[in-house]
This record gives sequence, C-alpha cells and structure tokens, in this order.
Amino acid sequence: MTGDLTSRAARVLSIEAEGLLALREKLDHQFTRAVEMLLSAPGKVVVTGMGKSGLIGRKIAATLASTGTPAFFLHPAEGLHGDIGMVLKGDVVLALSNSGETQEVVRLLPVFKRLGLKLIALTGNPQSTLARHADAAIDVGVREEACPLGLAPTASTTAALAMGDALAVVLFEEKGFSAQDFAMLHPGGALGRKLLTVDELMHTGEEIPLVSCDTPLKDALFTISSKRLGVTGVQNGSGALVGVITDGDVRRAMAKGVDLFATRAEEVMSTRPKRISSSDLAASALRKMEEHSITSLFVFDPREAHRLVGIVHIHDLLKAEVG
Repeated sequence: MTGDLTSRAARVLSIEAEGLLALREKLDHQFTRAVEMLLSAPGKVVVTGMGKSGLIGRKIAATLASTGTPAFFLHPAEGLHGDIGMVLKGDVVLALSNSGETQEVVRLLPVFKRLGLKLIALTGNPQSTLARHADAAIDVGVREEACPLGLAPTASTTAALAMGDALAVVLFEEKGFSAQDFAMLHPGGALGRKLLTVDELMHTGEEIPLVSCDTPLKDALFTISSKRLGVTGVQNGSGALVGVITDGDVRRAMAKGVDLFATRAEEVMSTRPKRISSSDLAASALRKMEEHSITSLFVFDPREAHRLVGIVHIHDLLKAEVG
C-alpha cells in the first residue's frame, strides 16, 4: 500500500517538474516585452485571476510588491462590481487564466482598454481571447495536469506561479534591487532582522561616548558610566578617533595602582579601535564583535571614511535579534 501511494505522489511531482522545465523552451520575445512594460510602467501592477488562478495571482502580486515592484491583486468579479476604481491610468495589468476564456477576466478587458492600460497575459492557450487582446502573452501551458482526471488545476497553476516568480526576479535584477532595499520592505520577522543595517541600530550624537587624549582617567570613567555602553572613544586634537577605553581597561589600571586623577586617557587607551560602516549589515557587526571578543564598534560614514557617526553595542544587536 505504501509503495503504491508514494509512486502516485512521485508521478504527480514528475509531471509538475516536467511542466516547469518545459517553460524554459517557451521563453521568447513575449516575456521580454512583458518585462519592458513592467519596467517602464509609471503606475502599479494590477494582478487579476479567478479561482485557483486568482490564488496564484495573489502570491505573484505579493512577490512583486516585496521585491520592489508595487503591485496589488484585483478580484475580477469584485472588479466588475466597483473595485475597478482601484485601477488607474499608468497601471499595467497581469491577468491569469489557463484557458484564456475565463468569463470574469474577459469581461474586464474592455475596461482595461478604455483606461489605456497595457495588458500582460499568463495563459495556457496562446490562441485565446485573453492572449489575443494582450500586449504580451506569455505561454504557461503544460502538456498535462497532475490530476489523473485532468480536471483539477495542478501542473498549470504551478507553471503560472513559477513564471510569475521569473518575472519578479528578472524585474528586481533589472532595477538593481539590493539587500538594503529588501530590508526596507521587510522590517519585521527573520528576513528583516537579517537585513537590518548598522545605522538603524547605532547610537548617535550625544549618545556617543567620547573623550580627548588629555582627559583625566577619572573623567573618562565618568563618561563610560554615564553613557552606559561600557566604553569610550578617545579623539585627538583634530577630532579623529585614535583609541578606545573600556571599563575593563580602567579596572585593570586601578588594580595596578594607577592614579585616576593624574593619568590621561591616552596613557590607558587601546589604539586602532575596531570600526564598521553605517551601511553594513548589523549581522556583519555582530560577527566582527564575536571575532574580536568585543562588545562595541564605532561607526563611520561610508562616504567619508574618517567621519565618526555613531557607536553600536552588542546589546543593541541582540535586542534586535540579529544573528
């Protein structure tokens, strides 16, 4: 019994995999035209589809929006009853229908045309009404459905979903969409935490603990305590960061009998303090701290390498669940 079940499941997976591989041979100027229309569109991408195609369309719209191409899903039946008001001139329509004859989708075509919208079709029937009225018709047809009755959308919906992913990925590559851009659109959850940048977590302005080279050690200790970061930077007369003093450095100095009043900061500081750029990922800052067994990094402007703009502490990174 088990063998029979797994062999049938394997058949389903094989059919769907073959359908996806066959899509590569269908990539042509229609796909290129679709990408060009989406890149040049001044408005949003309006994704529409009915039934199972609609569910796939919702996912495609979400993927586009999360990768830098503004998009939303329009239910075609609701569109026929007023929601078409969400669609504006300058938008591009991405319509899904395996048959290309879905009534609710086809009935929206005259409205799209009146608005002067470009239309991209994802359909399994290049000769259909939807394909014939589209400015770009991408063939996502499959040889067979995984359903043994050939009725339930299975391989065909998988193919449409994969082609939607192909559009989204090519678009964000063409736009130069970066990890930092992705982080802006994913501020919550594990993805957002992984892509937080140092400038989003660092302390700036008066929160940065700093003393001068000739500051008495007792005053440096006060700065360390008051700023509550366990460290202070040491600047020379030109304002350049030349050293760092930690609370551990002060304790060790006191253990050796150093006079806190007569000793200057530069006599105790460690030179060449570890630093990081404000545009670097927070995860990179955490790795650097772990590598050097330190708890803070001074942060510099990536455009002006010598300009100190902040400090980031390991507690800030752990609180943000960076890792």
